[in-house]
Amino acid sequence: MGEFHKHVFVCTNERTGDDARGSCSPRGAAELVECFKTKLHEHGLKRIVRANKAGCLDQCAHGPVAVVYPDAVWYGGLVPGDVETIIQEHILGGRPVERLRIPPEQLTGRPLPPGLEGR
Repeated sequence: MGEFHKHVFVCTNERTGDDARGSCSPRGAAELVECFKTKLHEHGLKRIVRANKAGCLDQCAHGPVAVVYPDAVWYGGLVPGDVETIIQEHILGGRPVERLRIPPEQLTGRPLPPGLEGR
């Protein structure tokens, strides 16, 4: 049995309505997950590229969001029409879709502490 070539994690988190950051679920995340699964299957990528529901990916202000690993490419503000573009250009073509990317300086992750780079 082989391993998956890539994983597409789609945030499906739902926060309370009073959270200023919002959340991905009410912005159509479930539809995105299903769209990724359907389109990947149509492209013959079942069991090669895996689309997964994810809990909070901590990028709420950019939702709905997805991240493609192992490439660590973050996409935000996605709609179902973006899925085919991501599959064609990134998954199959190897080129991230720049117009859909969350700029690295806007991501909420922190740099690695000294000594952990390259691990």
